Amino acid sequence: MHHLNFTVSPEQLDQSKLKMADGSVTWQSPSNIALIKYWGKYGFQLPRNPSISFTLSQSHTTTKVEYLYKSEESHADPIRLFFHDEESPKFLKKIEHFFSSIVEFFPFIPHLNFTIFSENSFPHSAGIASSASSMSALALCLCSIERELMGTLQDEEAFFHKASFIARIGSGSACRSVYPGLAMWGMHDQVKESSQEYAIPYYEGVDPVFLTFRDAVLIVDGEEKSVSSRAGHALMEDNIFAPVRYEQAENHLLTLAESLKKGDLVNFGNIVEEEALSLHALMMTSKPSYLLMKPATLEIINRLRSWRSKTNIPAYFTLDAGPNVHLLYPQSFTREVETFIKEQLLSLCEDGRWIRDYVGKGPVRLA
Repeated sequence: MHHLNFTVSPEQLDQSKLKMADGSVTWQSPSNIALIKYWGKYGFQLPRNPSISFTLSQSHTTTKVEYLYKSEESHADPIRLFFHDEESPKFLKKIEHFFSSIVEFFPFIPHLNFTIFSENSFPHSAGIASSASSMSALALCLCSIERELMGTLQDEEAFFHKASFIARIGSGSACRSVYPGLAMWGMHDQVKESSQEYAIPYYEGVDPVFLTFRDAVLIVDGEEKSVSSRAGHALMEDNIFAPVRYEQAENHLLTLAESLKKGDLVNFGNIVEEEALSLHALMMTSKPSYLLMKPATLEIINRLRSWRSKTNIPAYFTLDAGPNVHLLYPQSFTREVETFIKEQLLSLCEDGRWIRDYVGKGPVRLA
């Protein structure tokens, strides 16, 4: 296993520099959609199986972190959090817990006050995994602050490895959002750089057609999910199908890797759809079982399959742990697919809502 040490000793803190600390950093980081799903974890946010995802472009979070040295007489709250310009007690709890769990990796945390401003480019209720984009954006900000205050993480690869590692502690799938194109997280003995602790970029040797992929996100239901992903992962512990599932993911990863290299769209699509349905089958066979698909989810899948068999256009569905459908297809078929969406699928979306997204270039530092 590829193992890096991200712990920083408090002795490495330059006290004089720390006392001058007063700055801000802003990152924009995208969401991602898993092709091979991560479902089931153990230990400190480690995955039971490897996963691969497309990094998106339009669905992103912009996070600004202002930091200031905490003097003896300072009575300010150590962390304040604004989500779309409003203080958010619900998210603040999560962030406080996150910060307390990463002090060994960022020894400057106890010495600073933080004000965090975060906003999503998509509505919070769009049923798009916002924890991936928000936790990766925050992790990138913290790594930039470390670079600023401690002079470490000068090497780009080390910087993104650590950002991925920290993002993972906040939200498993967030670790894949720090890379452009495609990313892989989790150990696989056929992928030599792979790690349980952080994701790695996975676009080398991939047929260029996949880097032009579009993702039409069809919003079937914008309500918050009845069962959170955190709870869903926990239910995998007693799921009778879990061991078979982990084996399936390992095998799918190899077959998908092959299809990505060869530009084999049909095989790619078959695996991606099977992964989406396996994910939901695991929810249905959990104890207690639960269903996140809606009637419209199934109707979209059926209409897509029937349209695909008539036209032979390589458009495939995937699902997150929710009811909304991600329609994946090469850019060259945009006109046909968008016409199909408007004519046959929009009536099944909540208020006709959908998001045009595509495989993106990864996060970007804005300030």
